[in-house]
Amino acid sequence: MLSDSFLSYLTVLAETGGQIEHVEHITERNPEYGALRQPLPEALDDALKANHTWPLFTHQAEAVNYIRSGLHTVVATSSSSGKSLAYNIPVLEALSQDASKKALYLFPTKALARDQLKALEKLTASPGLKNISAATCDGDTPLENRDAARQRAGIVITNPDMLHYSILPNHGQWSRFLSGLKFVILDEAHVYRGVFGSHVSLVIRRLRRICRYYGSSPLFVLCSATISNPEEHSQGLTGLDFKVVTRDGSGVGQREFIFWNPPLKDVKKGTRKSTNAETAMLVSECINHDIATLAFTRTRRLTELVFNYARDRLKHINPAKAELIKPYRAGYLPEVRRGIELDLAAGKLKGVISTNALELGIDIGTLDATILAGYPGTISSTWQQAGRSGRRGRRALSILVGRDDPLDQYFMHYPQSFFSRQAENALINPQNEYILKNHLVCAAWEQPLKTMDGQLFGPAFHECLNKLEFEGKIKKRGERWYTCSTVENPARKVDIRSASGSTISVIDVSTGTLIDSIEHSTALFQAHPGAIYLNQGETYLIQELDLRTAIASASPVEASYYTMADDLTNLRIIKVIRSLQRNGFEVSFGTVEVTTSVIAFKRKEQFTEAVIDQQPLDLHEHRAVGGFVV
Repeated sequence: MLSDSFLSYLTVLAETGGQIEHVEHITERNPEYGALRQPLPEALDDALKANHTWPLFTHQAEAVNYIRSGLHTVVATSSSSGKSLAYNIPVLEALSQDASKKALYLFPTKALARDQLKALEKLTASPGLKNISAATCDGDTPLENRDAARQRAGIVITNPDMLHYSILPNHGQWSRFLSGLKFVILDEAHVYRGVFGSHVSLVIRRLRRICRYYGSSPLFVLCSATISNPEEHSQGLTGLDFKVVTRDGSGVGQREFIFWNPPLKDVKKGTRKSTNAETAMLVSECINHDIATLAFTRTRRLTELVFNYARDRLKHINPAKAELIKPYRAGYLPEVRRGIELDLAAGKLKGVISTNALELGIDIGTLDATILAGYPGTISSTWQQAGRSGRRGRRALSILVGRDDPLDQYFMHYPQSFFSRQAENALINPQNEYILKNHLVCAAWEQPLKTMDGQLFGPAFHECLNKLEFEGKIKKRGERWYTCSTVENPARKVDIRSASGSTISVIDVSTGTLIDSIEHSTALFQAHPGAIYLNQGETYLIQELDLRTAIASASPVEASYYTMADDLTNLRIIKVIRSLQRNGFEVSFGTVEVTTSVIAFKRKEQFTEAVIDQQPLDLHEHRAVGGFVV
């Protein structure tokens, strides 16, 4: 439990190094409650009261009123404000009254899908709602369970990847579900930005097109963390008009937000001590004082590194608590991630070091403190990560530990420039030619394209069709366009998340077991021969990286150092398509080739992070070709 005495202790701790640059005191906010225009069915009303989710906050009631009126709705409020209830209520009401109606829930991660399933199971345990069944259907779901979800579930919980790779290409098997589809939910919609968001927006358009084929026109409900353009972003993702709910009625507990700057290591050069070591120190101090803590790092490797530092420090100051901390990141086996989530929610763990994998709204219980090892890159992500502590109106502590980086140091010295800024816009471009062409081929495989589909896919539709015809990927017969290949599902070649599209398996050669999986491009930096690979506090030495078999061979090792790759990146302009002058600068759009070579790696001491030596590497170059704006 967070107390004034612990905050005073941190202040004393920082006195010698002057680490505390600023403390922002965020005052408590009382909840505001709203009313529904029409009463709920008795069974649903009883379920909400039994789960202590009644009365509704103003934003929940406003959203439910819009959705019950048949209006596409986006809810963009703070972390832990109960946004999921805004769509669960109208969905459960509609499905309890008509068993033929269906709902599709889309989450960006499998962990969120499982979390929502648990929440739904609590609500549907009420006697009057037991006829509503919900099921997950994703890559971790056994085939027999997928069939059961498709045939019997009223609510199917999945992710955009499963929709893209499996459900839409095999829509005939889903015809019963799709013909009754009443609701489509996109939670954590702020995640769908950039290239990933542009892909997802076109997957959604393909879904709307197939629903139209089966005679359904589902209502879309989006939930997002705070962003500056929720209406524009929702329209971009779906191609529909939305009612927007942004006034947050949830209660918020008192929060102290500390900007913590590592002490100077070299005054003349202005370099500072390690952000990772400072973060580990703060984590270990929190856990030692029984402060339930979640720390965020920027990469998988730093997650493992900070975990090792924090655990080792706890072994010295309070050995009994050294086992109350775990690392968490993508790449772990599903059962490992689930075990950590459950242990944290149950209070069996006092601390977790994570990448942004736990930034999203998974219910991980009540946390007292969040520690951010460096500015996450956006105002939105900073508040999202900080907001993971202090749920249910509890007092909370957030600490941003500055990196030795110009932007981090700017915020450290001018903190009000951070606290006065609005969250950023979420930006996508579904008209990007490279992305749109791929999804038009996928759409043509699912159902021949027609001229009217241009209304769904946007103004670049016909130009992209002409280019695809010229490339021999689609062909026109009469008034329809068909794929030239009828054998292989084209969606399998369109990776909506990863640039490389392939992964490397990290194998412990001493046992022959899979310990991790890593993207091909990342493996060149973290799983090269000689690299120290960290996994759940265990240290491995990479002996061989075989790109042909996609296997990195690793052996357990005791090491007091870690490794960091050095790379050389070359950019070659292939073609300039368009240029213009702006404020004395030339801005160009075109195609480039980016070549990245990992040429060496450094061995660095743990804790001090002093460089021990540097060793050369000769690895396969990684090439990527795409559009650019410079």
